[in-house]
Amino acid sequence: MRGNQREPKLAREGVTQGIALSCLLVMGGLALFGPSGLLAWSENNHLLSERQVELKQLEAQRDELKNRVTLLDPRHVDPDMAGELLRANLNVVHPDEMVMLLN
Repeated sequence: MRGNQREPKLAREGVTQGIALSCLLVMGGLALFGPSGLLAWSENNHLLSERQVELKQLEAQRDELKNRVTLLDPRHVDPDMAGELLRANLNVVHPDEMVMLLN
C-alpha cells in the first residue's frame, strides 16, 4: 500500500517539474527571440543609427527655416531675401534686369 501512495506523489512532482521546465524554456526563448531579446538588439541599434541620421537632417532643415524666418522679420527685412521671394513667387523683375536660364 505504501508503494501506491508514493506513485501519485511522484507523478505530481513530475508534472510540477514539467510545468516549471516549460516556463523556464518559454522565458529563455523570450529572452533570446522576444521583442526586447538579444537578437532584437542589433536591429534596434540599426534603427537608432538611422533615426539619428534623420534627426540631424531635420535639425539642419529646421535651422535653415529658422534663418529664413529671421531674415523675413517685419521689423527689419533683408532686402536680398525679399527680392528673392518676389522674383520666385510673383515673377517680378526690374525693367533693366535680364533673366538668364541655366541648365
